[in-house]
Amino acid sequence: MSSARKCLTFDGSFRMHRAGHLQSPTLAYETWGELNAARDNAILLFGGLSPSAHAASSEGDMAPGWWEDMIGSGLPIDTDNYFVICVNSLGSCFGSTGPASINPETGKSYRLAFPVLALEDVADTALIVVEHLGIDCLHTVIGCSMGGMSGLAFCVRHPDAVKRFISISSAARAMPFSIAVRSLQREMIRSDPKWRKGKYKQGDPPMTGQRLARKLGMITYRSAEEWAQRFGRERSTDHARIEDLFVAEFSVESYLENRANNFSGAFDPNCYLYLSHASDLFDLAEYGGSLDAGFRKLQLEQALVMGVRTDILFPLDQQRELADGISAVCSDTRLAELNCIRGHDSFLVDMDAFRPVICEFFESCCN
Repeated sequence: MSSARKCLTFDGSFRMHRAGHLQSPTLAYETWGELNAARDNAILLFGGLSPSAHAASSEGDMAPGWWEDMIGSGLPIDTDNYFVICVNSLGSCFGSTGPASINPETGKSYRLAFPVLALEDVADTALIVVEHLGIDCLHTVIGCSMGGMSGLAFCVRHPDAVKRFISISSAARAMPFSIAVRSLQREMIRSDPKWRKGKYKQGDPPMTGQRLARKLGMITYRSAEEWAQRFGRERSTDHARIEDLFVAEFSVESYLENRANNFSGAFDPNCYLYLSHASDLFDLAEYGGSLDAGFRKLQLEQALVMGVRTDILFPLDQQRELADGISAVCSDTRLAELNCIRGHDSFLVDMDAFRPVICEFFESCCN
C-alpha cells in the first residue's frame, strides 16, 4: 500500500535543460500498490500544471486525490497489479523544488532567480525518483494535459526506461491558441501591482491577477456546450447582494468566481508562471529538427492517445498528429476520440468515458 507524500533530495547539482542548475533539489512523490519481484510492473504518472502528487487516497493520506476514480484496487490503474508512482513536477509548490523554495546557495527563496524551467526537467527529475526506487524500465508512462508533454519528453529522452505510453488530452508541442491563452494568463498575474516582479509579500500574493488567470483558464478547460447545458442564462442568487452592477449577475459568473477563489492563494504565482512558460516551450521537433525525427527516437511497444471532441486547448487534430507520429514507430498505437462535452477537463470529471478505454489498454498488455 502507499503512504503519504515522500520526498527525495537529489545529492548534487542538477543541470537544467536550457540553462542553469539547481543544488540538491527535492522531489515530492507518492506511490500506490507494490513493486513486484521482477520490478517490471511500475507505472509513472505525470499530472497537469496545478495538481500535486496526491493522485489518489491512501492509508497515509485518506483525502481524495485528483484522479481518485482511476487509481486503486479493481480500478483501471489497478493497484492489485501495478505499482503506481506520481511525481510532483519540478517547479511546482507542492513539495518539489520550485521558485517558492529556499535556494540553499543563498538561504532565500528562489523567486525569479529560479532557472528557466522546461518540461524536460520535469521528465529528468522523475527519472531520478524511478531510479531511486530501483526500477530500470517502467511498464507504462501516463501523462495528462501538461503531463502528457512531460511524459512524451520522458519517453524520448529515456527510451530504454519505458515500454508503453498513454497520452491524455495533450500534444507533441504547444500551438498558437494555447500559447496565447497562457501568455495572457501570465500577463494577468504580472500586471497585478502586488506581483512586484516576483517579490510579492508572503501572505499577500497577487490575488487579483491569479483570479483572472484562473477564470480564463476555466473558460478554456471546459466547453461552450457544457456551459449552455449546465447554466443556460440562469441568474445568480448572489447578484442582489453585490453592490457592483456589472458582476455575478449570471450563474456562470458565480461559478467562475468560486473556482478562481478556491485556486488563488493555494498555488504560488511564480510557480504558476514557470510551469505555464515551460508548457509553451515544449516542442518535440527540437529532437532532430522535425516532429518525425522526434518520434523516431521513441522505442515503445504500445501507445494510447486519448482526446476529447470539445477540447479547445488540446484539440483533436493535435491528438491525431500525436497518434500518427507515434504509430510510425510503434505499430500498436491506438487513438481514442471521446465524445465528452466537458472539454479539456473531461479526463478529471468524466470518468465513465475514460475508464473503459484505459481498462482495455491494460487488459491488452496482459494478452
